[in-house]
Amino acid sequence: MVHESPNSKPLLIFTFMAESTKKICLVTVLLFLSISRVFHNVTATAVVEDDIRCLHGLKDSLTDRNGNLNSWNFLNYSMGFICKFAGVDCWNDRENRVISLALPGMDLCGELPDALKYCSSLQTLDLSGNRFIGPIPLEICNWMPFLVTLDLSNNSFSGSIPAELGNCTYLNKLMLNNNKLSGNIPPEISSLTRLKVLSLANNNLSGIIPLFSGLSNFEFGGNRYLCGGPLAKCG
Repeated sequence: MVHESPNSKPLLIFTFMAESTKKICLVTVLLFLSISRVFHNVTATAVVEDDIRCLHGLKDSLTDRNGNLNSWNFLNYSMGFICKFAGVDCWNDRENRVISLALPGMDLCGELPDALKYCSSLQTLDLSGNRFIGPIPLEICNWMPFLVTLDLSNNSFSGSIPAELGNCTYLNKLMLNNNKLSGNIPPEISSLTRLKVLSLANNNLSGIIPLFSGLSNFEFGGNRYLCGGPLAKCG
């Protein structure tokens, strides 16, 4: 006959509680990992859907007389399908995440739509040589905060140059030449430390050119009432 020691029951209880705690911790960790994976997948899907929504909204807002955007077919939702669209480059071919949108010289007509806010990962936006009209949206840098190149040249954009362009802190190249922009050059643009190439030529700009440092290539000519900097002295 085996006799239990007085301390054996507390030891058994402690061992049982320890094993139970381990199991609870393991279940908690597995549950956390499962929830994290689901959250990651949902977030990634939302990002992908945003880029599709961006291009869909852009196409719907424009007049494309020459059918240059006919390849933009949204009926086939396959992996990386928008990466095959004309003028679209993605981060990689396995996901619908746009890094560059280059549509120069396509005779596209319209205003910049707020659908661009869904292309939040965009680094290059080139819409030069088209027939875009209206103002440059004040929110453009909030929509696409990682822009490195913004080329809206050779269009018919009007109104003032938004001071909010100073929020595009990664901007290296800004081309707004040959439009119908008016007013002063906002000093906020001169605070863009990464800006190397700037063209504001052939608009209706006026006032004094702010002090820019670090520009390697710049154009301000063709603005009748603009002065200072590389142009004639003011007054």
